Amino acid sequence: MARATTTTCFTCRRSNAAYLCVNCSQYFCFAHLEEHRQLIEDQFNSIEDHRNSLLQTLNEQKSNVSKHPLIQQINKWECDSIHRIQQVAEESRQSLVQPIERHIHKVLVKLNELSEQLKQTRREKDINETILQKYEDALKQLTKELNKLRNISIREEISSFITKISVVTLSPQLSIPTVPNDAKWMQKGITLVGGNESGNQLQLYHPNGLYVDDNGETLYIADCFNHRVVKWQHDMVCGQVIAGGNGQGNENNQLSYPRSIVFEKETDSLIICDAGNRRIMRWPRRSDANGEILISDIDCWDLIIDNDGYLYASDVKKNEVKRWKIGDINETLVIGGNGRGKALNQLHFPTYIYVDQDYSIYVSDSENHRIMKWIKGAKEGLVVAGGNGRGNGLNQLSFPRGILVNQLGTVYVADTFNHRVMRWTKGASQGDVIVGGKGNGTQAHQLNLPVGLSFDHQNNLYVVDNHNHRIQKYNIE
Repeated sequence: MARATTTTCFTCRRSNAAYLCVNCSQYFCFAHLEEHRQLIEDQFNSIEDHRNSLLQTLNEQKSNVSKHPLIQQINKWECDSIHRIQQVAEESRQSLVQPIERHIHKVLVKLNELSEQLKQTRREKDINETILQKYEDALKQLTKELNKLRNISIREEISSFITKISVVTLSPQLSIPTVPNDAKWMQKGITLVGGNESGNQLQLYHPNGLYVDDNGETLYIADCFNHRVVKWQHDMVCGQVIAGGNGQGNENNQLSYPRSIVFEKETDSLIICDAGNRRIMRWPRRSDANGEILISDIDCWDLIIDNDGYLYASDVKKNEVKRWKIGDINETLVIGGNGRGKALNQLHFPTYIYVDQDYSIYVSDSENHRIMKWIKGAKEGLVVAGGNGRGNGLNQLSFPRGILVNQLGTVYVADTFNHRVMRWTKGASQGDVIVGGKGNGTQAHQLNLPVGLSFDHQNNLYVVDNHNHRIQKYNIE
């Protein structure tokens, strides 16, 4: 654990013969070395105690799920609600006691008067059908009065004083495409948005990022050169600006060249890569809201959130990918950090990223013309597409951008400067073209620098056609 040398003890600060703890890289004199060892032992024992306590809790919940905190929360709500109902019921009963007593007295007085009339009639023996009907009606009226107080009734309000409880199950943050490996798409795309040359009215201007909601009815587009994010619903003639749109700038209601957007389901907000301002922003989906800065001083290009709520961002200048717990400024380097290069532990201008269900990270290593996969915890990546130099062969890519990965590990990549979208099955030495690849152009079967990609739940493919300033949809066959 330790070796002797002459330096200053970390505990007593005396300069004498000390021992280096190779685990924590601090020096201690002999007396304090033993103390340090005991402290380490105590801390380890504390961790084991914590582990044992957690294991006991897990076993208890396994044998009886009613002990789970969520079930206990429902039980508490039930008890609190019952107590509140009982409290309100008792208050209401007490408020009725005196009015009911007074009302009973009044009815009793009337009944006594009717009783005297009945006695008088019997004594006089003056009984006929008319008199019988009169007394019958009088008794019915008294009965009615007894059961209903004048000017007092019970009202049940629609707005409940009890807090409603429900179990909310959020869909996973990350939706993994379930596209079959042999799927085919119509070769002529449908222009959903844009395609009217560049502009800032009904047009798009070099769009980059794209988010398609779960039902495929709404698109959120990073309209990069218009410095805004627009929402476009199915069959809309005109989109709605929901972030930025107030000119290029760095105020909280402005954006500058937004490149990527991702939806944070927990807060119903968009996380935006505000590239021109070197920051990452969170923007509520309400169109009247301003954004808030989450992360500053980053040359980001793309963003993604995993199912544990961690945010990943690619940094094209530092040639790395970082991770944050949203709301925490402390970052973790997960890929790169070894300078620019083409070695398996290096990147060169990483743009788009993707995280699969196993937390492996895929990166468009654009200027190395390859897609890299970094298994969680790995020190270097694997080439899963391209990596054979820049070119248009089926085993090559040219400045790739957007990437998606299905449940089988098949990679879909926007092969940007080849104006095509390719599919690389797991372990394949070459890919196949699924749309585009007919030269750059404006026709329905052509693309011009495709960048972002997305699938909807029907496995229709959406492509951000950057230099055609449009979003293309390719229906699955």
